[in-house]
Amino acid sequence: MNTSTLLQAGLFIVILLALAVPVSGYMTRVLDGRSRVVRLFAPLENLLYRVAGVDPQAGMDWKRYALATVSFNLFGTLFLYLLLRVQGWLPGNPQQFGPMTVDGAFNTAVSFVTNTNWQDYSPEQTVSYLTQMLGFTVQNFLSAATGIVVVVALIRGFARHSVKTIGNFWVDLTRTTLYVLVPMAAIIAALLMSQGMIQNFKAYQDVPVLQTTTYAAPKLDAQGNPVKDAQGNAVTVDTKVTTQTLAMGPVASQVAIKMLGTNGGGFFNANSAHPYENPTPFSNVVEMLAILIIPAALCLVFGNVVGDRRQGVAVLAVMTVAFAVAVGCALSAEQSGNPMFATLNVDQHASALQAGGNMEGKETRFGIAQTGIFVVATTAASCGAVNAMHDSLTPLGGLIPMLFIQLGEVIFGGVGSGLYGMLVFALLAVFVAGLMIGRTPEYVGKKIESFEMKMVSIVVLLTPMLVLVGTSIAVLLDAGKAGIANPGAHGFSEILYAFSSAANNNGSAFAGLSVNTPFYNSMLAIAMWFGRFGTIVPVLAIAGSLAGKKRLAVTGGTLPTHGPLFVVLLLGTVLLVGALTYVPALALGPGVEHLIMMGVH
Repeated sequence: MNTSTLLQAGLFIVILLALAVPVSGYMTRVLDGRSRVVRLFAPLENLLYRVAGVDPQAGMDWKRYALATVSFNLFGTLFLYLLLRVQGWLPGNPQQFGPMTVDGAFNTAVSFVTNTNWQDYSPEQTVSYLTQMLGFTVQNFLSAATGIVVVVALIRGFARHSVKTIGNFWVDLTRTTLYVLVPMAAIIAALLMSQGMIQNFKAYQDVPVLQTTTYAAPKLDAQGNPVKDAQGNAVTVDTKVTTQTLAMGPVASQVAIKMLGTNGGGFFNANSAHPYENPTPFSNVVEMLAILIIPAALCLVFGNVVGDRRQGVAVLAVMTVAFAVAVGCALSAEQSGNPMFATLNVDQHASALQAGGNMEGKETRFGIAQTGIFVVATTAASCGAVNAMHDSLTPLGGLIPMLFIQLGEVIFGGVGSGLYGMLVFALLAVFVAGLMIGRTPEYVGKKIESFEMKMVSIVVLLTPMLVLVGTSIAVLLDAGKAGIANPGAHGFSEILYAFSSAANNNGSAFAGLSVNTPFYNSMLAIAMWFGRFGTIVPVLAIAGSLAGKKRLAVTGGTLPTHGPLFVVLLLGTVLLVGALTYVPALALGPGVEHLIMMGVH
């Protein structure tokens, strides 16, 4: 790995941490109602509550909060499903796209509502402008806001004592959307448009190509059937390509929130590798920062709300260390290249004319460094947007994003979901430490007892069960094996990655697996739904239980949870519990692939 690559990675992390500080301060003031913005727009906010019949002063216990969360998102799933099924009869459809299939609409609706944005179709060839805006973009805001309000409820559980309420879901959702996501998305959209990202409602444009291409195409009769000669051979005619159709649309507005909300669903099938969706190296940096800024800031919000900023810094340190190590490993693996290319006389050495290393599936305008950082960022943060083909990564380069997903998306993770996942691991870490020294575990002044550990167990074990059981079913059934394009270890990796991405609500894919089938659309939708709400409900139960407890005074026997020792303990817990669960599966996939690449038989 060269010096330039290291400097780019280091500078990116420094900028991210610097931006997280002011953003965390603003979010803290918004969520507790102290921000000037909240006071300025209070009349509008109160009007919304009156129209919706919501009492903003009424607190909710965890059961009511959970019911509101699940029912709201269930309604969103139904609305988006119906929109996808009837889009052919609605306006805002200049290309006159028809309805999506039943299983495709079901998978897509669940995908966007769960903040996964798994896409097994080409958006620019499948969905209308109205669907992109009213369906996808709206859900990008609301699914992101859902993750944030859940972690805010959990933070309140730590901060409050001897109470039954953890906030009001509708107030939290409204303020998060109006005062955090909308203004930040508007700023990011403006930056992206300044780099050439399109934002319009034009019909698709036919433009002349720079070089005419001629190819032999089958000759068709009036009924559209191939014409054959006397010998039964197909007759061909020379066809010249003189124009190319360029997709248009409101791209910048969707891309901004897809990144900021760690949603990941692209306007185009090529996602952030498409020049209209990620035009320049600067736009690439903006998108990477947008992915991680709220997850990083929420760690500091946690410290602010519980009254001990060091607690948030410790959690952020765990995420940053793991992220930095992963970036280093991924960049090193890709910069080293693929030894199998050497047998084809492919030059993989970096020079003034090329980035060097394994450039297969990557954009030359980004190179190894910006591609590698993006790969780690998007899978660390449960985003799923891609600026390169993950299927073309080296085995070890592909292992890093897959492992980050399988850790439970807690290294930054999705907006909100990453922090509440990490706090669940923190509860597990202090419980293990308490068992070792014979003391009742406590975290941030709250005693951790049997109920909390039962809920922690559900959160920690649910997604591995969905991933491993789903992968097992897929490799056993013909319907699952039918989608494999690359047999052997890599085909297994593609299936394992797909279920890991779905259950952990990431949305990225190795892309070598044909998943737009009734089998995969149904199986992955189930994994996405339960991976999201099967963990949210136990997290809210933990929040409610903690809020009802008294705050314990710090004594000489209290385990410090803000220093380097706890950082190591928490990181070790994440790696041991998260990684060891998948070791056998990873050995069968990326492990075997790496040995094959290195020529080991």
